[in-house]
Amino acid sequence: MRNMLLIAKREYLEQIRGRAFRLSTILVPALIIFLLGISAATGRKMAARRHIVIAADNASLAADIGSNLTQEKRTGYTVDIVSPFTAQDRADLQARVASKSLDGLLVIENSTTATPSVTYISQSSGDLMSTSRLQDAINRGFLDLRLSQQGVPADKIQSLAKPVHLDTLLISGSGQTGKSQGMTPFYKAMLMTFLMTMPILLYGMDMARSIIEEKSSRIFEVMLAVARPDDLLTGKLLGVGAVGLTQIAIWIAAATLLSGTALMGSLVSGNVQLHFSALEGFLFPVYFVLGFFLYSAFFSGLAATCETAQDLQMYISLAIIPTWASFAILPFLLNNPNSPWVVAASLFPPTAPLIMVPRIGMSTSPYLYWQIAISIALLILSIWGVVWFASRLYRIGILMYGKRATLPEILRWLRYS
Repeated sequence: MRNMLLIAKREYLEQIRGRAFRLSTILVPALIIFLLGISAATGRKMAARRHIVIAADNASLAADIGSNLTQEKRTGYTVDIVSPFTAQDRADLQARVASKSLDGLLVIENSTTATPSVTYISQSSGDLMSTSRLQDAINRGFLDLRLSQQGVPADKIQSLAKPVHLDTLLISGSGQTGKSQGMTPFYKAMLMTFLMTMPILLYGMDMARSIIEEKSSRIFEVMLAVARPDDLLTGKLLGVGAVGLTQIAIWIAAATLLSGTALMGSLVSGNVQLHFSALEGFLFPVYFVLGFFLYSAFFSGLAATCETAQDLQMYISLAIIPTWASFAILPFLLNNPNSPWVVAASLFPPTAPLIMVPRIGMSTSPYLYWQIAISIALLILSIWGVVWFASRLYRIGILMYGKRATLPEILRWLRYS
């Protein structure tokens, strides 16, 4: 135990004092802030004012559509109306769109017939949000027109076409209801999965690379004279895992200090407020440590069988397949956190750390606490099995030089140890 703690202390202090730790601690949040800034700038650009012209053969229809587009300030539309219009008017307006003095041209012909012709001309046809908003305004305008053609008074049309607000509620297994959080669970799931995935993979691969470097320098031949291979491996896992927790604690502290500043207010929409329960705050480091031990032990066992970093690269894709699967399951998690696929992924040890923590804030299953307990128990058993396997590969492979580790060779190592 003493040797294990000494090795853990050495690994922790060496990593903390290293330049890579300082750079990653600063650059990762900086990258997140940069991406949030790009997202905010893109959102402001999408919400920028758009100048369009409606050329229609029916002035009241054009005015109605224009009113539907401009009644919400956040849409950012400026609408001019040309009604009636000629072929020359249309050609001139299209030329203005081509020269970018207009953002778009909406042409409406044969509006009183059963098959009207509606065409939108712009240089940004891929703007799905604007196209959807425009389609909604057109549909409402034609609905008003057809109702008026049927003799329905204008005040009746407004009352009939008045939109109905939809309230969404969540119900728990005990029958209690609460207001839906909208897109907040999505942002929480992405943030927690990112914070869980990045350090686990980065530090796990860093540990694997350090094993290969120490194996190449043959420093282990000296270290094995005073410590057992199991103590060396477990000590490295403890030390590097503590580094990961330290880095996450720094990020969380920095995010807490910046949460009320104008910088974060300008980057994050005021409609998105992330709240974490005490259970989420408690289980996040628990699952991080368990996930780190599981992946790092697996990486370490693989690294002990490799001679160079190039050999390790061949196995990395196998190790990160569970993380890809976890991100693929996130849409199912957001849609139904209690579906069989999500429950299975939250219990399956390689994906449990990345799925269970985001699921805690969404699930209302009465069996959630039992599933958390089973998930942690399965993770601990898996870690014990992976560490047992990795330590035996480590014990023999760390002293093997100049011989490629084939599957029969690995099985022979297991028998030797």
